[in-house]
Amino acid sequence: MYRLKIITSFAAAHCLINYQGDCENLHGHNWKVEVEVTARELDKAGLGIDFKVLKQETNSLLRTLDHKYLNELEPFRDISPSSENISRYLFGELSRRLNDGNVKVGSVTVWESDNAAATYYE
Repeated sequence: MYRLKIITSFAAAHCLINYQGDCENLHGHNWKVEVEVTARELDKAGLGIDFKVLKQETNSLLRTLDHKYLNELEPFRDISPSSENISRYLFGELSRRLNDGNVKVGSVTVWESDNAAATYYE
């Protein structure tokens, strides 16, 4: 089994729903996103998945969030766009795009600051 990881980022604004404190107010983050996948086998080139493909799929998805107000986007209209919920959303969407029997999304970690992150995995 092989484990591969990419790190990328996006910037967006949000406010937490049902939160008692400053973060219930509109604010933004420069989120760092780590996507980890596993691969059981390597292809003829010796790759589990081409990092180029992994980056393209992840960045394509992140472009839908980048420089947006997350609370107004469909995935977060009924739930708080917390780092936890963002990581779960990204995990689900990337799993639909990448899981193929050999490659499987293992986890998505969303860092909202240098010292605070949430990871979703199944």
